[in-house]
Amino acid sequence: MNEARLKRLAEAAGLSINWIDADGREQQVAPDVLRAVLHGLGLDADSDDAVERSLEKLHVDGGADGLPPLLTLDQGTALDLSTYCRAGERYSLELESGEQRDGSLDQQGRLASVDTPGYHRLRIAGHQLTLAVAPPACPSVTEIAGPGAWGLTVQLYGLRREGDGGMGDTLALEAFARNAAAHGADALGISPVHAMFSVNHHQFSPYSPSSRLFFNSLHAAPEATLGDAPLRMAIETCGLTEELQRLEQLELIDRPAVSQSRQRLLRQLFEDFCKGGNAQQADFDSFRAAGGQALENHCRFEALHATLLDSDGHPQHWRDWPEQYRDPNGAEVDRFAREQAHEVSYHAFCQWLIARGLERAQIAAHSAGMKIGLISDLAVGADGGGSQAWSRQEEVLATLSVGAPPDILNRAGQNWGICAFSPWGLKANGYRAFIEMVRANLAHAGGMRIDHVMGLMRLWVIPAGEGPENGAYLNYPFDDLLRLLTLEASRQNAVILGEDLGTVPEGLREKLAARNILGMRVLLFEQDDGRFTPAPQWSADALATTTTHDLPTLAGWWKGRDIDWRIRAGHGAEEDRQQQLAERERERRGLDAVLHRYAGETSSKPLDVENAIEASACFIGHTPAPLVLLPLEDALGLEEQPNLPGTVDGHPNWRRRYPGDSANLLDHPDSTRRLQCLAGARGTLRAGDQQE
Repeated sequence: MNEARLKRLAEAAGLSINWIDADGREQQVAPDVLRAVLHGLGLDADSDDAVERSLEKLHVDGGADGLPPLLTLDQGTALDLSTYCRAGERYSLELESGEQRDGSLDQQGRLASVDTPGYHRLRIAGHQLTLAVAPPACPSVTEIAGPGAWGLTVQLYGLRREGDGGMGDTLALEAFARNAAAHGADALGISPVHAMFSVNHHQFSPYSPSSRLFFNSLHAAPEATLGDAPLRMAIETCGLTEELQRLEQLELIDRPAVSQSRQRLLRQLFEDFCKGGNAQQADFDSFRAAGGQALENHCRFEALHATLLDSDGHPQHWRDWPEQYRDPNGAEVDRFAREQAHEVSYHAFCQWLIARGLERAQIAAHSAGMKIGLISDLAVGADGGGSQAWSRQEEVLATLSVGAPPDILNRAGQNWGICAFSPWGLKANGYRAFIEMVRANLAHAGGMRIDHVMGLMRLWVIPAGEGPENGAYLNYPFDDLLRLLTLEASRQNAVILGEDLGTVPEGLREKLAARNILGMRVLLFEQDDGRFTPAPQWSADALATTTTHDLPTLAGWWKGRDIDWRIRAGHGAEEDRQQQLAERERERRGLDAVLHRYAGETSSKPLDVENAIEASACFIGHTPAPLVLLPLEDALGLEEQPNLPGTVDGHPNWRRRYPGDSANLLDHPDSTRRLQCLAGARGTLRAGDQQE
């Protein structure tokens, strides 16, 4: 087979044949892997003739001969249309405001610069398209919150309040936001609240959702919208009083039991709501109308997913449904929605409750004094069997998994079992799926963290059945996505954070920084063989934090708790324990050395874990980072981490609860002292900025 033609096809499809790994070594994707990835992209490469046909398919599907439905450009810059139109071509531009501008392309085939950000309508050469004009940058943390901003991150599901039924909800989030604001926090980063699968009680990783367009209704606090009396009546009708109390007392969340009990409760509330006579009906109707076809499709999927079970009564991947239900726009799906209108409405009701709850939580955060408030978390992809993949089939690569090659985070590589957008599908549909996803996740927040922000530029895609090492990088229209993200953030006056840990392509961080998109620096990673980077030398273009949900807490790291867990989960042999503990001791001495000046200790003796946590909070506070986010686990001095990557049953991932009521969780003297140290360090930066 002609490998040169194969490589040409791969490059035309946006695949990187050569790439640089986390250790700086050049790697090349093997031909067999290229063929497998191309197959996942819908491109046959099994023979020379097949390669030629696929090249022609790319040319046609890529719209090489016509204007795309949406083009992006930066505010104040000209747009080169010479590929599509002749010089001097007349055009009509209707701004989003309704203002009309007519003109002609210049002699180089360029459209005159547009000085107004927004989504405008361009008519030219018989075509009509959207012109998305982006401002120079996203709102910065300093513009919104001033210098020295800080906040916390929290796993929403782990919050507690009386009557929560066994898992954190939006009322607990409200209470915690007020508590954090009372201690001076400007922001509160929360774990993803994407929509999950209502009938799959055992799939609950927030980073593997059914859809990133909607929310997990299990986090809804119905009484916040409907009132206490309807909730009490529904609990009594369902006979759930004792079960909810039992679940509430557990140290670890019983995810299946919580899911089942909450859905019973939500269904009863819906049945009661449908009886009429409630003041919220108009608001629900308005919410559903505003959600449009996207909300309708999600609700239809949920109803279908609960109906089209396999022979054992289990939910199926939508690709295994009868053919007539695989097309969300098909006549049979419309018929199903009419016949099951009550069931479809139930899922819309659930989305209404969670959306209103998140809205309340952000209002509470702002009212309590937070300048940014909630920061949502956007997962890098969604489950290929979920509602987003079903309803956006042209825009999603449902047969390739997203992950990461071997890197500093995981030397074996990672397969996250989720799918991502199709670069051509996005372009062909005017980036609709990307825009609506960003809007959904900024709707009830003052900022958004993008998990694996490198995915805006490229993603490591893995063919079905292959290990994570047998993948390839798929390139994305980075400049277009960056402009659209900047435009949406500006319209919402929201900050954007990008998690950039792992293998980072050259130039990415500089382009993000130019748009005021902060990267991420983690204390445990800011070292070179045990020599930790001094605080003043940290990046001013990234947020600073001590750890992440995938890493040990400071207390857990200090005590080697993560080493114990990895060996227990089979990620290392028992005989490796002593070597790993010795390496950890060396790293601990290195951290101790850099922390000592922030610990308030006059002696040179090694810090204990409590002093180390306090000193770490003070340390990251003294970095030049525009924003510091302290994980709640470290504010409380907890040993256990939320998630241990690479495990399913070997560690209680996404099930840990915090040890106290969210309304006063930070009021313990130890936690208060840590936050005072952090706030004091950030206050020093604010004072210095004011003096300048």
